Amino acid sequence: MAAEQAQETVPNIDVQEQASKVIDTVSSMNMDTLLHDWIIPYGTKILLAVVIYVAGKWIARLISKLLGKAALASTKDEMLQSFVSSISYFLMLLIVIIAALSQLGINTSSLVALIGAAGLAVGLALQNSLQNFAAGVMLLVFKPFRKGDLIETGGMTGTVEQMGLLVLELRTADNKTVLIPNGKVFSDSIVNNSANKTRRIDFIFDIAYDADIATAKEIVARVLDEDPRVLKTPAPTIAVGALAASSVQLFVRPWVNTPDYWGVHFDVTERIKLEFDKAGIDIPFAQMDLHLPENATISTK
Repeated sequence: MAAEQAQETVPNIDVQEQASKVIDTVSSMNMDTLLHDWIIPYGTKILLAVVIYVAGKWIARLISKLLGKAALASTKDEMLQSFVSSISYFLMLLIVIIAALSQLGINTSSLVALIGAAGLAVGLALQNSLQNFAAGVMLLVFKPFRKGDLIETGGMTGTVEQMGLLVLELRTADNKTVLIPNGKVFSDSIVNNSANKTRRIDFIFDIAYDADIATAKEIVARVLDEDPRVLKTPAPTIAVGALAASSVQLFVRPWVNTPDYWGVHFDVTERIKLEFDKAGIDIPFAQMDLHLPENATISTK
């Protein structure tokens, strides 16, 4: 029992001796020694590190904004501006942090190696995110669409709001926000409905087999001619496209300016229906003719 108590008191005696030595060392220092050997050197390093970080962060933000404005001026692409600003700010801020740490006496070479190793580990863990990042870079390089374009991609249709580092933001016609990963956008087909100034509207109007085709075509031509949004060149196409099971199908192909596409589509469809009704041209329902033998009987049960 006595031996155990002796073992327990030995560490306490060592700690007390070390503490007393530190106290004696500090107490033996005068204010000048403490000021010149400790406060001024280390305080200066800490102050310079803070100055480097604050000033470097401000400069990084300023340079990233200037690079973003330069990208916007050269390409007129707001998405590219946002992308360049974000990437440049992140990279410059990383350099500022390393410079501030080196001022504190930290071995930055080992820190850079550690960051590289951590980046490799994070890259392996975030392969999908890196794929989306790389796809975002490729989309900004090839520019298949711009902000405000109406596109179809990834099974969705919407207006491009913005493209971030990882996702594309679309706004649908019913004002819903859809986020699609850049990797999916780049690997999928992209239909840009706003890329060209003009678009063709494809109508199919069904009329009965006993209707006068010439009269129906004249009505369609007149409706298109009376709508100022329908372009004269190229001229609309109006032709019998198919003889369906229950109707004769008129294929109508007018050209319009891209912003007028849906307005003309809705208005012309309504006008054609009203004019066909006035002229007595039927739009038939789907029907089937059934021919029975003369001796056939039909049960009503």
